[in-house]
Amino acid sequence: MISEQVPADFVRKVHSAIFQSSSISMSNSAIKHLRSRAPILTNIIKTIPPPKSYAQNSLFYDLVSCVVDQQIPHRSRGIYVKKLEQLIENEPITPESILNIDERAFAEQKIANTKHQTLMRLAHHWQTEQWQAIDWSKLSDVAIKEKLGAVKGVGNWTIEMILLFSLERPDVFPADDYHLKQMMTQLYGLNPKSKLKAQMIEVSEPWQPYRSLGVRYILDWKAHLKNRL
Repeated sequence: MISEQVPADFVRKVHSAIFQSSSISMSNSAIKHLRSRAPILTNIIKTIPPPKSYAQNSLFYDLVSCVVDQQIPHRSRGIYVKKLEQLIENEPITPESILNIDERAFAEQKIANTKHQTLMRLAHHWQTEQWQAIDWSKLSDVAIKEKLGAVKGVGNWTIEMILLFSLERPDVFPADDYHLKQMMTQLYGLNPKSKLKAQMIEVSEPWQPYRSLGVRYILDWKAHLKNRL
């Protein structure tokens, strides 16, 4: 049985870390819940600022970023998003602007054909299904997964990143995320060679219904440690 026990070396790291102020007003009930049920997260919560609310560009833009750069642009724009912006002369990334890019330009910018085709399918769906008119904030997580999952090439990780960062849903746990796997393995002493996903989910169960906040804290903790080097 995996439990939220605090390793001594982790406590030492936490106690020596530098506290920074934050501009976000996080739900007190969510933080209180995590602090009452997750000792390791509690030490992180005491040490670093709450995760910042992500100022969404547009859902389509975030999806494009996930497809071409495998990241949500909540910290910085990825290299391939920058290349796309160059191709459309720094105009906004929209379904129309993506569809207007010459096919040869994708190859010239070394954007993989699989990613190119996914972008085309995504842009076509946005137009033909009139997704630009959808108020995505009013759809359930399940409905969003069904819609976006219907686009070939848009995988579960991409959809979970959209739910976690772009739409800021409260109870998202992206167990397939590389960075989350890495950090939870370190923090909780998980065995990466034995059903890691199941171990991660077990650890996260007490965080419900605020797993998103727990995930964001862990990802920010990784960035915090990196910045201290």
